[in-house]
Amino acid sequence: MTDTAPTPLKGSTGRQYHIKVAPGEVGGVVLMPGDPFRVQLIADRLEDAVEVAHAREYRTVVGTYKGRTVAATSTGIGCPSAAIAVEELARCGVHTFIRVGSTAALQDHVAVGDLVVNTGTYRNDGTSLAYAPLGYPAVPDTELTMSLLTVAREHAASAGTSVHVGINVSDDAFYAEGPEWMERMTSLGLLNVEMESAAIFTVARLRGLRAGMVCGVSGNLVTGDAPYGGDHNARLARGWEQSIDIALEAAHRLAPVPQAG
Repeated sequence: MTDTAPTPLKGSTGRQYHIKVAPGEVGGVVLMPGDPFRVQLIADRLEDAVEVAHAREYRTVVGTYKGRTVAATSTGIGCPSAAIAVEELARCGVHTFIRVGSTAALQDHVAVGDLVVNTGTYRNDGTSLAYAPLGYPAVPDTELTMSLLTVAREHAASAGTSVHVGINVSDDAFYAEGPEWMERMTSLGLLNVEMESAAIFTVARLRGLRAGMVCGVSGNLVTGDAPYGGDHNARLARGWEQSIDIALEAAHRLAPVPQAG
């Protein structure tokens, strides 16, 4: 393992191999849910939304939100596919990545349907290790994160939703997260667990891009609260939709990325 970032591969001019998107098709800002079917929730909130590509786990749509071009690309599950999405979207001109979707709580005061804005990620994945040594922090962009947090708190005040801020853990093995693992993560004060942010934050940082994340809570591993019926499903769905609304508004408020030269 070296201490330097890898040099990006060639291929910045054509249609990308995995996501099937070409430069100029998606603009500079992209929301990144895991589930391809959840891309439609984002498209429904955009004006003149069109599907650009759908290959493998990667479904991409683009439209406008309050006059700003915004795209959505699903990443599938886990850091390997998320890293590919960031790399290939960056080659298409994307400079701002916002992960939206679901996460599981690791603290007992966090409820299903609550919102989480993360300020850093404990890298418990393998993909980010291919990019940087473990001592390298996986942290989101500060300006983007503050924008997400500001909008989330404004939204929560009117919607009656709780917003939590803290560090999460990004893990590779969904079904290997047993009691000992959970107790260890909880004892470290980690707020939540999901499976993509370690790669998204690390790759974006190494490439000089900005990334952030806002998620709805899908379950609580400490209390055993899980969204398998009734009001739980409704609360989870609201969390997904609220994370999208917050991400879109936060992206709209961001200052444009300065152009070179």
